[in-house]
Amino acid sequence: MSFVIGFAGKGGTGKTSLAGLTVRYLVERKRGPVLAVDADSNSCLNEALGLEVRSTIGGLREESLTAVRAGGARPGGMSMEELFDYQVHQSVMEAEGFDLLVMGRPEGPGCYCAANNIIRKYTDKLSDDYPYVVIDNEAGMEHLSRKTTHKVDLLLVVSDASKKGVLTARRIDALVDELKLDVDKRLFIINKVPAGHEDEMRAAARQAGVEAAGIVPEDRTLSANDMEGVPVLKLPSDSPALKAFYTLLEGLDIP
Repeated sequence: MSFVIGFAGKGGTGKTSLAGLTVRYLVERKRGPVLAVDADSNSCLNEALGLEVRSTIGGLREESLTAVRAGGARPGGMSMEELFDYQVHQSVMEAEGFDLLVMGRPEGPGCYCAANNIIRKYTDKLSDDYPYVVIDNEAGMEHLSRKTTHKVDLLLVVSDASKKGVLTARRIDALVDELKLDVDKRLFIINKVPAGHEDEMRAAARQAGVEAAGIVPEDRTLSANDMEGVPVLKLPSDSPALKAFYTLLEGLDIP
């Protein structure tokens, strides 16, 4: 069974960068291969990992629906389910030490329920081939309410250095309990904290009813790289954010 690490938090907290750093950490510690899953319809984990998306679950679903409506022939007499299964496996992007599966944004109108169910199904199916799975979930709480995330060993709820971010993290924490999600352990991380404001943010978290398990400092190099599209895999090893987050990961119960 895979050890599944999930990330949640409002948009702009830097959770995707931390998810990318987690993949990097596991690969560097030779814990791989790792399956990275971008479960956000606004896909950007691939950019953090330096990969170009070829196809997405949302896009494949739209293509399959179009093919069904058009009555097109299927190769080798495959059923639609068999064809889609083949396409999903082909869409997994391979890199050194990790692979990436992307949900993407369906082109058609309507909700993302079908794409969410598919990403959950194939995350479960593919995870048998990987000792570690890292899931970058959608911003906010939509992915939790739809139960996109199935079984999670470690859920890292990320906030930025703001009251709004902390309150959102607290609501996510409460929603996990409300929905009775299968999460073994969850931790709260405050990201992008300016120097000298660590105690202030820890106090703000306690006031909101959560305890910060870790603080990741504001990092100008990481911010500049993010703006320029430089993947976190190329972040220098002396980066304050990388060093602080690696220290946090070292202290966690990751088998």
